[in-house]
Amino acid sequence: MAQTSSSSSSPSLKASSSVTNDFQAVIMALILIVTIGYFLLLIVTPTNMYRQIWTPKIKAHTTNSTYFGAQGRSLLMNTFPLIFIAVLGCVYLHLWKKSNDKNINRVEKKQKLAIWKRPIIMKGLGIVSRIELGFFVMFIALLIWTFASYLRIIFPTITPKSVAKSGEKVWEAKLEDSGLRLGLVGNICLTFLFVPVTRGSSVLQVFGLTSEASVKYHIWLGHIVMTLFSAHGICYIIYWAATHQLSEMLKWGKTDISNLAGELSLLSGLVLWIATFPRIRRKMFELFFYTHHFYILFVVFFVFHVGISYACIMLPGFFLFMVDRFLRFLQSRSNVRLVSARVLPCETLELNFSKTKGLSYTPTSIMFVNVPSISKLQWHPFTITSSSNLEPEKISVAIKGEGSWSKKLYQMISSPNSVDRLNVSVEGPYGPPSTHFLRHDLLVMVSGGSGITPFISIIRELIHTSESQKCKTPEILLISVFKNSEDLTMLDLLLPISGAPSETCKLGLQIEAFVTREKQPTSTEEKKDLRTIWFKPNPSDKPITPILGQNNWLWLGAIISCSFIIFLISLGVLNRYYIYPIDKNTNDIFSYPIKAVLNMLIICISVVITSSAAFVWNKSQSGTEAKQIQNIEGATPMASPNSWFYNADREMESLPQQSLFQSTNLHFGERPDLKRMLFERKESSVGVLVCGPKKMRHEVANICSSGLASNLHFESISFSW
Repeated sequence: MAQTSSSSSSPSLKASSSVTNDFQAVIMALILIVTIGYFLLLIVTPTNMYRQIWTPKIKAHTTNSTYFGAQGRSLLMNTFPLIFIAVLGCVYLHLWKKSNDKNINRVEKKQKLAIWKRPIIMKGLGIVSRIELGFFVMFIALLIWTFASYLRIIFPTITPKSVAKSGEKVWEAKLEDSGLRLGLVGNICLTFLFVPVTRGSSVLQVFGLTSEASVKYHIWLGHIVMTLFSAHGICYIIYWAATHQLSEMLKWGKTDISNLAGELSLLSGLVLWIATFPRIRRKMFELFFYTHHFYILFVVFFVFHVGISYACIMLPGFFLFMVDRFLRFLQSRSNVRLVSARVLPCETLELNFSKTKGLSYTPTSIMFVNVPSISKLQWHPFTITSSSNLEPEKISVAIKGEGSWSKKLYQMISSPNSVDRLNVSVEGPYGPPSTHFLRHDLLVMVSGGSGITPFISIIRELIHTSESQKCKTPEILLISVFKNSEDLTMLDLLLPISGAPSETCKLGLQIEAFVTREKQPTSTEEKKDLRTIWFKPNPSDKPITPILGQNNWLWLGAIISCSFIIFLISLGVLNRYYIYPIDKNTNDIFSYPIKAVLNMLIICISVVITSSAAFVWNKSQSGTEAKQIQNIEGATPMASPNSWFYNADREMESLPQQSLFQSTNLHFGERPDLKRMLFERKESSVGVLVCGPKKMRHEVANICSSGLASNLHFESISFSW
């Protein structure tokens, strides 16, 4: 009977999976159609066809509305498409997650678009794929096209006769118009500026991106935005000086453009922008961190400058960012249960937190950590080293004592009189929706120093996959480069603190470890001990739980859609019963700044209400599991695991430790010949991952992009330490 039932349920499962896949395909097609249509709108906007044909028709149907007025047109054209894509993306990701869970053994071997994914090293851009470079070029072309189209239409109308009435010269009028158009082009970049740093973004993940990997897009857009806005401001200052109108700089219009607000916005942006340059950011990270919060002033004064109706062009990206930011704020309000810390001799910590089994994440994910006793405001991202499948009740991050914040944390925990408990708050984890490591026959992981951390989570995940799912996993070649032999203890992080399962020895793992600054191993007398410190539990500490529960994508979609609907309803009521009776849609009576403040207030209230309701509901649902975890926590273990590297000269009882040591080749006083080691691999599909110094990343990228070995597939990866 059991066999009959099982066999009969198989077709129904396949049918259900087929329906789900078809629904996913429809949603993705709709997302692509709306996305293409949105960008086509951006392309058409600066043309005469849009201004003379489309705009009058749109105005005829929207301007006379007593609920939204002229702002309705901006909401429809500029805000709705991206919000719609975000909500559809949430539904798609939910279905994809369910489908992936049911077909977890499915492995795609096809290397689609492999040529386009090959890396290219571009000065100023770093390592980018051909796809990224193509989209970057197209985006720059869009900006150039928009600016050129505006000037092509406007400049012929600026003649000596047309400017004679105002007493201006032709070049002055053209300069003013050029400044205006530079601002309009900058607004296009501002539309997408906040999308890459929305950590829980469905827009990013539906296109296979993560916020951590997309930070470079935020950097590119930030530089372009500030360049265009700075040029916009300079053009106007020169124009005002030439026409003896410098008093315009202090203008704060009631129903017009507020020049002073624009200057304050630009000034805030310049302070923020200067602190982002690499030399300043690396040497004075805290300055970079605190000045980056000037984005709030930048956005607020930008809205005052252009008015809320025109600010709708940047509203969708910032709206999604606000939803994500407030959800992160809610998660970070409570202290989490820090179980233990593994202290390595190389000034490295592995913090181990308690988590609920319902919290799952993918390898290479990151988590933001805050320790109030060091700094209440600073949040630092760190790569997760644990596997949610191999270690279902624990989540770990590795922290290298390199910056001032991390050094203070290391000293606090590693000192002889270390604390017995520590208040810690977290945000995350955040990571890719899936990984594709199983599609390769061999994984070559190249790391430099602390760059080994993302590979730890991958290896632990493959340990779990090789045994529990009974499917073939790729062989692994780990090439790790360290400065000193003391840093070799970072290889201890390959094993969980509680001990790895015996299946570790079944994993095809080969480690080539290189120590560049020493020609022989450190003597036994000079070796420092690896220690594990166990922290006392506190009743107020909670295990880390998913922000929005198991169906997080559906909840996020509900928050975005409900908060946006609440905003529209509230805005309609405000306009119909307060603004419209005063202004009658003339836009000449009601104050622009007051209208902007009311709009921003409504947006904040709608986001707070919906996000708080969803968070509280899911927190109550996950509270039972969290209490169960707290109740079953027993006495604190006192033993500390030994370092398998430092104890290589004595007999090891642990089979995983012995297996790892036997799979490791140590090389002192030399660097790896990466070109030889990669080219000699003959497997049909070799996934190459690199994480470490810039020079190492570029070297590996050049090797993979050379075309001399078609079996090498460069996999982009990011990490935080």
